Amino acid sequence: MVSALRRWMPPLPRTLARLENEMEGLMERFFGPEEWKGWEVFAPDMNVAETEERYEVTVELPGMKPEDFTVELKNGQLWISGEKKEEREEKGKTFHRVERRYGEFRRVIPLPTPVEEGQIEAQYKDGVLHVILPKAAEARPKHIQVKAE
Repeated sequence: MVSALRRWMPPLPRTLARLENEMEGLMERFFGPEEWKGWEVFAPDMNVAETEERYEVTVELPGMKPEDFTVELKNGQLWISGEKKEEREEKGKTFHRVERRYGEFRRVIPLPTPVEEGQIEAQYKDGVLHVILPKAAEARPKHIQVKAE
């Protein structure tokens, strides 16, 4: 029954599907059936986009407060880390499905070009963190005008 309650995922290419099956079999032989499946890591979903002028990072952090996570720029990388705490009241409840993830997380986004550190903006609204990282002037493309003779 537990496998019927697992989150649906799109089909994988054959080689990846075979690898997933082999790893699942290995984990079941080592830890016992179904026992290891609760070890999934919490990693918030995010999008990273780039324009000529900036990088834009959007991270889903529902149910969290700004004091629950940190945003840092370290050695040309954007670090977003924190902890989503589990909220549980189990008195008189039987859980039939548990899909929400909790725990500590760290997402590190390497930035291929320098950014203007003093102009970085971060805004958190409705459970979504938006970080704007303007590229440094020397990292932006230079348009060269071609003259015709």
